[in-house]
Amino acid sequence: MSGHVVVIGGGVSGLASAALLARGGADVTLVERHDRVGGRAGRLEVDGFTFDTGPSWYLMPEAFEHFFALLGRRVEDELDLIDLDPRYQVFFERDSAALADVLEVTASSETNRSRFDEMSPGDGQAIADYVDEATDLYRLALDRFLYTTFERPLSVADRSLLPRLGSLLPLLTRSLGSRIAGRVKDPRLRQLLGFHAVFLGSSPDRVPSLFSLMSHLDLRDGVRYPRGGLYAVMEALERVALAEGVTIRTGADVRRIVVEDGRAVGVTLADGETLRADAVVSSADMHHTETELLEEQHRARPEKSWRKVRPGVSALLVMAGVEGELPELKHHSLFFTQDWDANFEAIMERGEVPHPASVYVSRTTATDPSTAPAGHENLVMLVPFPAEPALGATPESREAMEQHAARYLDQVGAWAGVPDLRARTSIKAILTPSDFAESLSAFKGGALGLEHTLLQSAMFRPRNISSKVSHLLYAGASTAPGIGVPICLISAELVAKRLLGETSAHPLNTPLPAGYLARSRRRGALGDLARALGSSAAPRPASPQQAGS
Repeated sequence: MSGHVVVIGGGVSGLASAALLARGGADVTLVERHDRVGGRAGRLEVDGFTFDTGPSWYLMPEAFEHFFALLGRRVEDELDLIDLDPRYQVFFERDSAALADVLEVTASSETNRSRFDEMSPGDGQAIADYVDEATDLYRLALDRFLYTTFERPLSVADRSLLPRLGSLLPLLTRSLGSRIAGRVKDPRLRQLLGFHAVFLGSSPDRVPSLFSLMSHLDLRDGVRYPRGGLYAVMEALERVALAEGVTIRTGADVRRIVVEDGRAVGVTLADGETLRADAVVSSADMHHTETELLEEQHRARPEKSWRKVRPGVSALLVMAGVEGELPELKHHSLFFTQDWDANFEAIMERGEVPHPASVYVSRTTATDPSTAPAGHENLVMLVPFPAEPALGATPESREAMEQHAARYLDQVGAWAGVPDLRARTSIKAILTPSDFAESLSAFKGGALGLEHTLLQSAMFRPRNISSKVSHLLYAGASTAPGIGVPICLISAELVAKRLLGETSAHPLNTPLPAGYLARSRRRGALGDLARALGSSAAPRPASPQQAGS
């Protein structure tokens, strides 16, 4: 064996997988079809504005800290993190007046509780109790569910977990929306606890109530912003991958995973070049990998098996510059319609575009003025949309998307008390479901990854290893543990755990020693592969961070 691994895709999970495998001793080449890395977490620079074209919330700081610690680094040395206060603001649609009711969620739990009680007496304490439970569930998820490959499902349940099974089962069978409704009276505050479902590609009535754990993230753990935007995370991942010895090739579009004798032995690029390898890790969309990059006889999930798979919500993403100041909006702003449930049903069940819509708006210039020219504001507007790749695919549909964007700007301006918002705004770019389908090969144009329904979460989510092709592994939002930047970092670690034969539910110990894959305890083909990878690469000098630790 040469000890060579090819990683497909330069998004979060691709870069993270490449860095971890290179540290393990492998000779890693990462191939990315675009001219720069990023994947869903991209960056657009135009007319002096800098936009994140994907994720914009920095949550789950433990996952970032742990990933960089695996490589002997500190997140403080890689990212300039700013704690946001207020965390975000929410605009609630009113019955008649154009202006919305506004709630600021701050860094102070006591202030938040008081404001919740002002809106609905008694709900402040109810939400405090709910968040206590969310924190407990979050810790449980870190300890038992997020860092396991589920290769041995029973390994997640030890004696400490068994007494809790009775209370955990309803969390899987009951919806998040139902759990919230049983705790909180005010429908607006229910929305405050349920909007995280969109981060999971779904709606509150479709995700299991176990995901109530996400309220721990914003209401207790806090919300941060990496200076330069979320793409600063991608730049950090690229830096550490290169420091670990990864070769990154951009403008390299993979057309086929080469399989010989049932084993992945490389990839063929669009220009005809073949890169030979001992293993392939695909962080590309799994549907694309299975139905386009593999020949039919090698597909564990052929096209017909995807008919019942839920792609998750898509989005209309609008990147705009605003002339003048915009103090009415904070760094993160959420706009919630009164017909919340009907809004999601229209999008996810009937494939309809909603008006008005529940909208998320990011104004990074509230924290980081460098993201816009002097005298201007940076505005990104995300509207949940049906996962329908035809939306935006033709000139006529593209024009319709731009008209939708203008109407949503009017809605945001009216609710926030900025009546001239559209007149002051110049739309620099939009991304539609067709863009996600074309540029990212996303299944049905979904913006995030496979929806987190019960049957697409945890042990039921697609595994991170092919059942048909040896030495082919997966990372990213289509596989376990799921959607989100920190979750995709964990998915990269699960690739390493799979090679090591590590079936525990716990994260790997930090830092990982150079050449750690050579210590694999796994038997059979993957064990032989891991040990060959781990002993194949020459030792690299320690990084400045490692040398000083």
